[in-house]
Parts: sequence; structure tokens; C-alpha cells
Amino acid sequence: MKRTIPILIASTAGFVLIVAYFIPQTQNWGEVASIWFDVLAAVAFVLGGGNLLKIHLVKVSTRVSGWGYSLIIVTAFAATLAVGLLKLGINPAELYPDKAWSGSYREVGKPFWWLYQYAFVPLTATMFSLLAFYVASAAFRAFRARNVEAMLLLGTAFIILLGRTFAGVFLTGWLPEPLSGLRIENLTVDIMRVFNTAGNRAIMIGIALGTASVSLKILLGVDRSFLGSGKE
Repeated sequence: MKRTIPILIASTAGFVLIVAYFIPQTQNWGEVASIWFDVLAAVAFVLGGGNLLKIHLVKVSTRVSGWGYSLIIVTAFAATLAVGLLKLGINPAELYPDKAWSGSYREVGKPFWWLYQYAFVPLTATMFSLLAFYVASAAFRAFRARNVEAMLLLGTAFIILLGRTFAGVFLTGWLPEPLSGLRIENLTVDIMRVFNTAGNRAIMIGIALGTASVSLKILLGVDRSFLGSGKE
């Protein structure tokens, strides 16, 4: 029953959404299913937060390697949760001056806005800036001209990189107007517009077909991976 009931719920909800999308008379069914999805998503947020606290509190209590980072996570999570739920420092709204929590917590200068603007945004920028070094390292290993395909990849990447800088404009800017299509900046635009677009469309078609096939397997109960790794 622990596996059969979830499969029936997932299949029923999936088919209801499909029917509601194609049959206008059943659109209310899809709206009801979407509301239930929002309810389950809210519960999942609570479970996810509880699981996060449980894992990192165990690390802090047992003093395992890296427990200091877990302490920072727990502290930041608790502080952000308290500021957001209690609306600390929020003024009452103009329409409801007698309601202490009626104001918006996203007002400029408020504690929650400050946490987002001066903590979350800089940390996110730092994370993405670190990814640049990993991308450069991966590109160095991938762009080794060991065969024809690798040579084409290396040459294309070299043209794209030069075309995005002033160096590419400087190197081929002397070409006359009849040969302007051979300028590196123009080659970059053509590659991104033609070849890159074609590749992206092929990838998106593959993703769509894969999503449809996996969704159909879940609806029919063939794929049960979403139930966990327990035995059938």
C-alpha cells in the first residue's frame, strides 16, 4: 500500500492535468490539482527545512569535520526565517495602521531586504564567479585537438571568444566591405545565429521527447523511482 497509493495519486493527478489541458470543460479539475500541488509544495518546504536543520545540527553536536560551516548554515537559516516570518522592523501598512505586521517585508532598508541585498546577492555572485574557474579548467581539458571533432570544437570556441572581445575586431577590421562576412565579430554572430540555434533546437527536441517518455512511464506506473529505493 505504501507504493500503490502514491502511484495511483501520481497517475490520477497527471491524467487530470492532461485532460484539463485539452478539454476546456474540465479546466476546473486542473485548477484543483494545481492547488493541491501548491499545498504539497508548501509542506515539502517545511520538510526540507526540518531536514536541513536535522542534518547540520547533528554535525554541530558531534563536531565532525567541517561542523563550523554547518553552524553558519543553521545560524543563517534561523536568522532569515525569524526575520521573514516575524517581519522584524516592518512598519504597518497605510491601509491597516492598527496591524503591526501588515507592511511589506520587501521594502527598501528593511531587515529582510538587507539580508537579501547584502548577503544573498553577494554570495550568489561569489558562487558564479568561482564557477568561471571550473569552466576554464573544463574547457582546457576538452579543447585538446586530438581528433577532427575536437579541432572543430577548438576552432569554433576560439572564434567565439575572439569575436566577443576587442581583439577580434582589431585583427580582422582591415578586411574590405565585400569580405566583411569573414570578420571575426561577424563570424561569431553567424555561428551563434545558425549553428548554435540549430544545436539548441535539436537539444530541446530531445529534452521534450525524453520528458514525454519519462512522464508517460510515471503515469503508467512503469517508472517508480520517485518512490525511493525501497523494494517493489
